[in-house]
Formats: sequence, C-alpha cells, structure tokens
Amino acid sequence: MGILSDDVVIINQSEKEGDPSVITINCPDKTGLGCDLCRILLFFGLNIVRGDVSTDGKWCYLVFWVIGKPNTRWNLLKMRLVEASPSFSWAFGISRCYLSDSESQPPKLPDLFLLKLACSDRTGLLYDVTEVLYKLEINIEKVKISTTPDGKVMDLFFVTDTRELLGTVKRRDEVYEYLRDAIGDSMISYDIELVGPEITASSQASSSVAETLFSSDVSGEHPSGLHTSSNVSITVDNSLSSAHTVIHITCLDHKGLLYDIMRTFKDFNIQISYGRFTIKRGRNCEIDLFIVQSDGRKILDSSKLNALITRLRAELQQPLRVVMMNRGPDTELLVTNPVELSGKGRPQVFHDIALALKKINTCIFSV
Repeated sequence: MGILSDDVVIINQSEKEGDPSVITINCPDKTGLGCDLCRILLFFGLNIVRGDVSTDGKWCYLVFWVIGKPNTRWNLLKMRLVEASPSFSWAFGISRCYLSDSESQPPKLPDLFLLKLACSDRTGLLYDVTEVLYKLEINIEKVKISTTPDGKVMDLFFVTDTRELLGTVKRRDEVYEYLRDAIGDSMISYDIELVGPEITASSQASSSVAETLFSSDVSGEHPSGLHTSSNVSITVDNSLSSAHTVIHITCLDHKGLLYDIMRTFKDFNIQISYGRFTIKRGRNCEIDLFIVQSDGRKILDSSKLNALITRLRAELQQPLRVVMMNRGPDTELLVTNPVELSGKGRPQVFHDIALALKKINTCIFSV
C-alpha cells in the first residue's frame, strides 16, 4: 500500500508574520536526502532557523523551522519536497526493490534551451528577468549578455525547465507573458529554441584571479577583496557515542548554511543519524551531528576525518567567493560557488547577484 503524499510532508504555516513555519518530513531515508531537501528550501528563498534530523538508516524524520516571504508558494514547495522524497514512488505502490537498477543509473540530463531576449536597457533589468525565470522554476545554466552603444540589450540564457515543459507551445507562451509583464513595451524580440542536453562553461578569469578564487586557503582576507569568516569552530568526538562520530559546529549564520553542511556530507557519502541545528543570539549557530560512513560505522580513519573537517571549514568560512577588479573604466565582479558532485550548483546565485546590484542602483552591461 502506498504512502500518501499528505503524510510525507506536513507544512504548518505561521499565523504571525516573522514567526517560523514548521515543515515536517517523514519518509524512507537515503544518503544525501537532507542535502536535496535543504536545496529545495533554499530555492524557495526560505531561511532555516532551526532543524532536527533523525534516522535509523531506513526511515527518517526531519523537522525544519523556516522563515518565508509573504509570497512563498507553499503548495508548490510541498509538491517539490514530496518529489524529492524516496517515498514519492511508494505513493504509487512501487517498491524500492524494483527501482534499485534504475536508481543506480546516472540521471538523465534535462533538455537545454536557449532563451534569446532583446530589449532596451535599464537598471534592474537583469534582476527582473531572473525573477521571472525563478518564479517559473526555470534554471539558468549559462548567460551571455551584451549591451550596444544605443542602449539595447541582447540576453542569451541557457536554461533548463524544472517542470520539463519548455518544449511545449503553452509553456513558451507562459514565459513570454511573464517576461512581457516584467519588461513592458521595451521588449523587442523573444525566442526559445532547443540546443542540446549540456553545455561547457568557460571562464575568462586570469590565472592569478582563478588561483585566488579556488585557493584552498580560506583564512583571513585576500588583497583582491575576497573576505572570509574566522568565526568557525569544528570539534570531533569519537568517544561520546559507541556507534557514531559526533561533530559539533559553531559559526555565524549565512544564507544556505544548512545546505552547505548537508552538501558536504553528501559529497563524502556520509549519513547523518541524528542532527540538531539552532540559531542563538542573532546570527550565532550551533550544530550537533551524529554521523556514520556508508557502511554504517563511525569514522575512525584520521585522514578521512581531516579531509571532511577541512572541507567543512572551507564551506562555512567562504560559501561564495567574490572578487572585484578594475578593468579600465569598468568594474568586473567575479563570483564562484561550489557545485555538488551530482552537478547541481547552489540555487539562485545569479538571481541574488542581480538583486544585490539592483539594490545599489548598479547597471550590468556585460555578463
């Protein structure tokens, strides 16, 4: 008998603005599930202020206290969380034992489309376009934007569609209507075409800048303007539990903090048996995690522990790496962010960059 989706994810919305809503997820467990769920919460712009996770290796129970926006799409959020849960297939009476072969296969790459948009330039234009794509659950994979001397902009967005409907006329018309409402009469032309399953990203950053951006040294402040946080403490205890390695983390909160932690454990193929995340005294966070390896045992290999702690420290001290450089009369902004081993990057980074530049009334003429 299948598990009803209403029982898998329960969302209790807060009655008072500013108070946290509570999301409860009860489903079969898998390595990396916490990362997948936190990524969805981050995609919907939710800030996790508290979290509890527990699992026996087969079944898990997760509770997230989140602060949302007035326009949070709670019904859509619930649908996406249910889809990410292993029990989504159970809801249709399909046993996981029949899915083991297909689950072992690499996931199919989504269709890649090229969205071409021409319009008159103005401050905040790029943010307005990315906000539309965000609302429509269209992921931006690569962008090429250029501005002509007469104030016209040609935007090229390589995108994938979460709903996998961008190949239909109805979906393309929906995108057009949303863009028309956001851009107005300044829109000159619009087109979407299928270009292939994948693209290769390229970077024009100099070797010295690339060395700064991707350096493993994340302590202190770099002359290029790259800042890090030194308020990170990570301790490991293998004596507290007979079955688990216990990790205690204290650090300052930042957007997507819990996702960064969960993503690191997913990449290391480590399972969290029990975890608690709380924010105290403003931005101060405390995280306690009881973890095991994929074989169900605690981590006793010192080299594996050191590699894990080094990676965690790097992610918490510097979740995004930002460098600003002068290029003659122009200023160039370079931003890098981590990517999961599965190929998924941090959600909405490009959207957030465009929003930040719009807030300081800064025009973007080339990307």
